[in-house]
Parts: sequence; C-alpha cells; structure tokens
Amino acid sequence: MTHTVLVVEDEPNIVLSLQFILKQAGFMVRVARDGEQALRAIDDYVPDLVVLDIMLPKQDGFSVCEAIRGNDKCRDVKIIMLSAKSREADKERAMALGADEFVTKPFSTRILGQMVKDIVSSSPTIPQ
Repeated sequence: MTHTVLVVEDEPNIVLSLQFILKQAGFMVRVARDGEQALRAIDDYVPDLVVLDIMLPKQDGFSVCEAIRGNDKCRDVKIIMLSAKSREADKERAMALGADEFVTKPFSTRILGQMVKDIVSSSPTIPQ
C-alpha cells in the first residue's frame, strides 16, 4: 500500500521540491497551501504523515498540529513541522503540541525525504 503525505506549505519552490523528492520515494503526495485547506484535506482523507510549515496563511501550523492531534481519526498520523524560526521555544511548542519531528529551514529535501521514509516505515498503516 502506498503511503500518503500531505505537504502543508505556502512557498511554491519548497512545495515543488518536496513533491518531487517524495514522489520519487514512492509516496502519494497531496498539497495544501494554508492551514484551513490542510484541515479540509485531512477531513477528506487522513494521510499517513503531514509535513507542516508553521508560518501559514489563514491558520498557523501550531493550531493545525493541535487540531490534528485533537482528531481521533488522526491518532496515528505523524507530523514533521517546518519553520524558518530556529528558536528553541518554537521547537518546544511544536513538540508539546504533538509534532514528531521539527526541521528548521533551510533544509535538505533529500534528508527530509529520508526522514519521511524512516517515520512512515516505523508506524502502522492507517486504515481508510
């Protein structure tokens, strides 16, 4: 079964890079450009993993992460949060809200792709 990754990012170049590397790795990739769109996408189809930027239009990544963790259908969803902010307080907040990993921008898409593979391979597949 193919694993699904939801990329929640408003920067087009990052979206393109992540789509390319994740599709090459065999993942089905869906994209949301803002926090509200991300939550609607998750309501439609629960992904195995969410790559979630913190600074998003309409609803920030922190509140999206909190909403995902508050949704019983999403209990097995893994979350990797991305941020241009490198403050320790941001990382601590992300992890406290339920993120599985925290990656600071700029980052290597290849390394992030490997991180996604590692996280998804260590978790059970979510029945749809």
